[in-house]
Amino acid sequence: MRALRYSVRPLPVLKYFGQLCIVLAVLTLVPLVVSILLGDYRVTLRYAIVVVGVFTMGFFLQRLPTPRRIQTNEAMVVTALIFLFAPMVMTWPTMASGLSFTDALFETISGITTTGLSVTASVADKPAIFLFSRAWMQWVGGLGIVILFVATMIRPGLAAKRIGDLEDYEDDLVGSTRAHARRVIIVYSIMTGFGIIVLGLLGAGWFNGVIYSLSAVSTGGFSPHDASLAGLNSQWLQAMVILLSVAGAIPLVLYFRSFKEGGRVLIRDRQLQGLLISGLVAALLMALFLTRDGFGWIQALHHGVLNAFSAQSTAGFSTLDISQINAGAKLTLIFSMFLGGAAGSTAGGIKILRLFILVQLLYIFLQRPSMPRQAVAEASLGRRRLETDELQTALSIVFVFLASIGISWLVFVGMGHNPLDSLFEVVSAIGTVGLSSGISAPDLHPLLKGVLCADMLLGRLEIIAWIVLFYPRTWIGRRLEE
Repeated sequence: MRALRYSVRPLPVLKYFGQLCIVLAVLTLVPLVVSILLGDYRVTLRYAIVVVGVFTMGFFLQRLPTPRRIQTNEAMVVTALIFLFAPMVMTWPTMASGLSFTDALFETISGITTTGLSVTASVADKPAIFLFSRAWMQWVGGLGIVILFVATMIRPGLAAKRIGDLEDYEDDLVGSTRAHARRVIIVYSIMTGFGIIVLGLLGAGWFNGVIYSLSAVSTGGFSPHDASLAGLNSQWLQAMVILLSVAGAIPLVLYFRSFKEGGRVLIRDRQLQGLLISGLVAALLMALFLTRDGFGWIQALHHGVLNAFSAQSTAGFSTLDISQINAGAKLTLIFSMFLGGAAGSTAGGIKILRLFILVQLLYIFLQRPSMPRQAVAEASLGRRRLETDELQTALSIVFVFLASIGISWLVFVGMGHNPLDSLFEVVSAIGTVGLSSGISAPDLHPLLKGVLCADMLLGRLEIIAWIVLFYPRTWIGRRLEE
């Protein structure tokens, strides 16, 4: 095995990173143009400098000569680097709204990772470009800079496959990776446009409609109101935002397939079934717990359904102050945030698909004692047999998720925070949800802000890419020659 392992080569990493920088520069033109339309020229100048600087760097890097093939570890390194680089360069324009460097970096990481946690005391006094830029970063992060890169710049082939195939899902790839990426972009854009129109017509206001739609479809959760969904004066508007969030937590390729093959594709999808069932169970449990806080059943069901599906989809919108609910309701939301949405969607968490895999492994474990020694028990999902590497990947990701949560939680508890609230905050960060127990605040210790930033980044790329990036043998050792 050691003889077959190759370290990353600098040239492919730099070249593809440069191409991603060009995509990032083009995407940054959107908040630049919006800042001009809003008349906030201080921010315009900062975005213009970022666009020129990032594009220039990308232009020269992408001209480097590279081998014909890119290794899987090189693709992971490139992806991790762009998710580190993007929030760092967006921090300076964000600081123009009155944030310190630390808080601005926290906001941009929360945006790019589609988390939605914030250490801003209030957004009521923040300029409109600040609200739009946060939501735009979430929309870009939810779609994935990499998906745009695969769809628009990179040539079809093995490199596109390795860079674009970041998440295993049995029905994700329809045709080439590039064609799949383009279908995802079309679906994503249609959902966003639909949300903006509906929310605008329902009375949310067109600017608010844009912000909520960008944040909901990306399952991000940034809101133009301090009270999140409670800032909307209509239950219909609140329900619409959550519906958009749930739509974003469904495998995006399913929409394309349902258009081609009919609505039965959606109905038969196991992940969608699991998402709805787990969301409904969490909603009923939360409603039950909320009645103990003095809510009537109708009001408890209203808050239970909206907040449970917000947590399940990892959007992170809320209709009430999470810090004031009881322990049972918080634990319910913690489980939903940890589980998350479907693989192949914009949602975070360990994903419904991996829950199914774990259930299959548990079923085999329970059946083995009653089987003959020579019998072979194989894990399957529907009619498809699960390969060994799929089982190993699922178990590894769940294990590292739990380990990361445990380590981060110990840091918070060691710094004197309430154990349950600390667990809630850490799971929210690593699940890229954004619901807060009240710990995320301007006066949070810088070390703890750093822990949450690390958790958000870990959760967005499901940890494995970061392990590869920081693993010494990724960089040191024999390199493939072509």
